[in-house]
Amino acid sequence: MLDLSRLRSLHAVHVHGSVSSAAKALGYTPSAVSQQIAKLERETGTTLLERRGRGVVLTDAAGTLVGTAARVLSLVEEAEVALEEQRGRPTGRLTVAAFSTAARGLLPGVLAELAATHPALDLRLFEEDPHATPHMVAQGTVDLAVVHDWDIAPMTVPDGVSREVVGEDRCDVLLPRDHPLSDRAVLHREDVADARWICQPPGTVCHDWLTRTLRSVGTEPDFAHFVAEYQTQIALVGAGLGVALVPRLGRGDLPGTVVVKPLDPCPVRGVSVLWRAGTSRRPAVAEAVRILREHARAL
Repeated sequence: MLDLSRLRSLHAVHVHGSVSSAAKALGYTPSAVSQQIAKLERETGTTLLERRGRGVVLTDAAGTLVGTAARVLSLVEEAEVALEEQRGRPTGRLTVAAFSTAARGLLPGVLAELAATHPALDLRLFEEDPHATPHMVAQGTVDLAVVHDWDIAPMTVPDGVSREVVGEDRCDVLLPRDHPLSDRAVLHREDVADARWICQPPGTVCHDWLTRTLRSVGTEPDFAHFVAEYQTQIALVGAGLGVALVPRLGRGDLPGTVVVKPLDPCPVRGVSVLWRAGTSRRPAVAEAVRILREHARAL
């Protein structure tokens, strides 16, 4: 008989594309995942993974087994949801993926309340890119995902995934304290069109939004520094190296060398929570969505 945990490991490698990424998603070590798949190969008498360069690829036999694994894992989840629903209280493991500023500015309070009120819950948080998490939810890698999207790039979710908008996150322009615009009450796009910008790398939604915004006033933006982490952007602004557009969620206290100015019109990104439609009846999911909604609206 095929072992469920070994099927889960193989399915995770298929979903995430590598042993190391699968291990991260499952909360295991890469060695543990490799051992599970090696045991599955011995059980089935079939080669499931082949080395290619520095990574691995699934064989045709593994592809067939992955399809079976997905159906089996779906049935297991249905049974787990039904049992938890009968108990009538949140229990078991609940995995949550969130983008970085939500992981810092929203999830600590949410997870703390869930842990305090439902001690039978085993809570796990993964910081992930918001564009990857809808598929992680759909494929069962995580139970919930907190995501964001902008008006220029609305997010689409896979079939079978439910979505609720829980709030919005506004962004401001951060300037060095001695910047010529630091005495303005409100800034407009034309005011900052010629600034030296510190922004996220090309290909991110935030970078694309800023590019389009500045080009809309007839200026080709001057991106001086590409930095993924907002806290690093703030440090560079404080050092006088440029200006940045930074969301309020998870921003925290700013150094005295940085001033905050609202931009008119104000950039806004929507914040949503995603979960698999089949788990809507699960008490842990319903309670987590409720608490997320309350904390997001309070912020």
